[in-house]
Amino acid sequence: MMYSLNRTLQTFNWRVIFNIIGHVLMIEGCLLLFPLIVDLIYSQNVWSAYLKTIVICLVIGFPLSRMKEKHKSYFAKDGFVAVGLSWAILSFFGGLPFFFTQEIPSLVDCFFETVSGFTTTGSSILTDVEALSQASLLWRSFTHWVGGMGVLVFILAIIPRSNDRTMHIMRAEAPGPVIGKLVPRLKDSAAILYKIYFVLTIIMILFLLAGGMPLFDSLCTAFGTAGTGGFSIKNVGMAYYNSVYLEMVVTFFMLLFGINFNLFYFLLIKNVKAVWKNEELRTYLIIVAFSILMIMCNIVHLYDNSWFEAFRYASFQVASIISTTGFSSTDFNLWPQFSKMVLLLLMIIGACAGSTAGGIKVSRFLILLKKTKLDIQKLLHPQKVEAITMDQKIVDEQVVHQILSYFFCFMLILGSILLIVSLDDFDLETTLSACFTCIGNVGPGLGMAGPLSNFSMFSDLSKIVLSFAMLIGRLEIYPIIIFIVPLFATRKTKRHRD
Repeated sequence: MMYSLNRTLQTFNWRVIFNIIGHVLMIEGCLLLFPLIVDLIYSQNVWSAYLKTIVICLVIGFPLSRMKEKHKSYFAKDGFVAVGLSWAILSFFGGLPFFFTQEIPSLVDCFFETVSGFTTTGSSILTDVEALSQASLLWRSFTHWVGGMGVLVFILAIIPRSNDRTMHIMRAEAPGPVIGKLVPRLKDSAAILYKIYFVLTIIMILFLLAGGMPLFDSLCTAFGTAGTGGFSIKNVGMAYYNSVYLEMVVTFFMLLFGINFNLFYFLLIKNVKAVWKNEELRTYLIIVAFSILMIMCNIVHLYDNSWFEAFRYASFQVASIISTTGFSSTDFNLWPQFSKMVLLLLMIIGACAGSTAGGIKVSRFLILLKKTKLDIQKLLHPQKVEAITMDQKIVDEQVVHQILSYFFCFMLILGSILLIVSLDDFDLETTLSACFTCIGNVGPGLGMAGPLSNFSMFSDLSKIVLSFAMLIGRLEIYPIIIFIVPLFATRKTKRHRD
C-alpha cells in the first residue's frame, strides 16, 4: 500500500502544482488588502487580523511561486490536482481573518464559511451576520466574486504560460461538461471572460445605487449576485430593503449570471444568431418561466390573492435557486410542499454551463435526455443510426460518456454525504436539502437549514463533510477525487503521463 502511494504521488508534477498554489496564495494576499482598507475607513480595529493573514499568505506563497519548474508544461491530472488543492488551501487561509478577529471562534466554522464563500454556495454558520465588522462582511461577499469566475482563471488571465495545455486548469475550474476558447490564445479568452464579469458587476452596482441602496450594501450584494453566491449582509436577507425595484434588479442579474458567459461574448461581436440557437439558454429560460408560473399558482393564496405579489416572490426565489445564488426575499420554508419541491429540483438542475452558477447544469440534463431518447429509439428501431446533437452540432461520444460518469459519481458522492450527515439525526427535509444545497452550491436549504436559519447546529464532522461537498460541487467532482482515488490503489503502476 505504501509503495503504491509513493508511486502514485511521484506521477504528479509537484513543482508545477506548488508553483500554482504559490501564485494562488500571493493573489489571495493581495485580495485581502480590500477588507483591510475597508477597516481603516470604518475604524473597527480588525485590520491586524487581515494584515497577519496577508503576511502569512505572502511568506508561504512567495517561495512556492518562485519554485523553478523542470517541465513548464503540465497535464490533465496535474491541472486537476493543482485546482483541487488550490481551492482547499485558498479556503483555509481565507478563513484565518475570521479566526484572528474571533468573529468566528472555531477553525472548522471558519473553513466552512470561507469554503461556502469561494465556492459561491452561500450556506452560513452565522446566527447574527450583522454582528460582523464591515471588513469581514466585505471579505465574506468578495469571496463570492473571486470564486464565481475562478481564481485560477484569473491567474491565467494575468500570468503567461508557455504551453497551451493550461486548458487542463481551465477545464478543471470552469463549470460545465465542455470548455472551449473564445479566441486562439487561452490567456486572451480568460481575460475576455473576466472583463465581461467585471463590467456586468459594475453595471449592477449602478442599478442598485439608483434604487437607493447604500454603496457598501450595493458592493456586497453585487459581489454575491455576480458570483451567484448569496451571502447577505442582513439577517433577513433582501427582505430588509422591502423594495420591489431592488428585488427585480437582483432577480434580473441572478438570471443573467446564470447564463453561459460565452454567449455574452457572442453578443459583443454581434453574433446574435449563435445566442438564439443555443439550446441550453432556451431550455434554461423555459424552466425559469414554467417554475415561476407553477409556484405563483401555488402560493397566490398566501399573499391575499395578489398575483403581483405572488409573481414578485416566486420570480425572485426561482431566479435565486436555479442560479444557485441563494438570496431570499421571503421565508420560502413556509410555502406549500409543492413549491418547496419545485425549488428542491431547481437546486439539483442549476443554471447554464460556463456561468458562475452551480448545480448539475442544464446542458448535462439536456444531453442525458437526448441520450435516453436515442436509446429508446434504438430499442424500437435497432438499425437506426443517429447522433446526439446540441446547437446543431454533434456531441462527441466521449463527452456523453463523461456526463454519464459524472452523474453516477454525483449520485454516489451525494449518497455518501447523506449517510454521514444523517448521523446528526435531524429530520429528513433538513438533511436532504442541506446536502443538496451544499453539493449544488445553492446556499439555503429547507427545514432547519432554511433561508432564515443557518448550519450552526450541524456537528463538526458534518460541517467538514459539507465543506468538501461544496468544493466537489464547485469543481465538479474530478479535481477532488482524481487525487484521492489513486491513493487507494494497491497495484504497482508504472509512472506515466496522461
